[in-house]
Amino acid sequence: MAEPETIETLRTLIVDDEPLAVERMQVICARLENLSVVGTANDGAAALRLVDALSPDLLLLDMTMPEVDGLSVARKLAKRERRPAVIFVTAHDHFAVEAFDLDAVDYVLKPVAPDRLERAIDRALTRRGETIGKSSEWLTELWVPHRSELIRIDVNQVNRIDAERDYVRLYVATPDDAGRTYLLLQTIAGLEQRLDPSEFIRIHRSTILRREAISGLRHDGLGVWSVEMKDGESLRIGRTYLGKVKAMAGR
Repeated sequence: MAEPETIETLRTLIVDDEPLAVERMQVICARLENLSVVGTANDGAAALRLVDALSPDLLLLDMTMPEVDGLSVARKLAKRERRPAVIFVTAHDHFAVEAFDLDAVDYVLKPVAPDRLERAIDRALTRRGETIGKSSEWLTELWVPHRSELIRIDVNQVNRIDAERDYVRLYVATPDDAGRTYLLLQTIAGLEQRLDPSEFIRIHRSTILRREAISGLRHDGLGVWSVEMKDGESLRIGRTYLGKVKAMAGR
């Protein structure tokens, strides 16, 4: 007789300063066979104490809490050799870059839909078993608001980034070559610092390009140069960035 399949269970700590939010999350978690709630905390300091006491596999972590907030908790945990996975659960979508800079598994917006949380748990299970603490120095994914949730974008799919005031617009390649754009609340300078310079280059104060999306350079005369993109578009190079772009091309 075949032995029954063992279901992997994540020992989970719920952290939120709103009692009703904790209660709602407990109800949702009770319906998920891959989760076992081992405790709850109403602030960041208590969460850190319970992590030490209970050694959970996963934190469902609210982002905004008084005194020690969710980002602070994640930063403290990131310094540990052994630490639980983190799924941020928040009503705010503008902390996504900071969250994934801390190697968060997912970023779920309130009000939490059970199927959305279940997808986040699936991601946590998929990542389980990877080397703890292993993270890239550079961003490998971005999470952007789209309709009522955040969607994951692999950085390798981004060919161009344009500044739009306090936002950046991401130009994302798609299998049908139609391409899509998404707005992310992040300055272009802040995002540039998190992108691998061997993969991306800034050509203008308002534009960052994926190096592989560039087909060549063009001299337009009077010291003006442009980048020729593989999709046929031409983008002017800012004078401040011209030396670096020429160096990329070995000129």
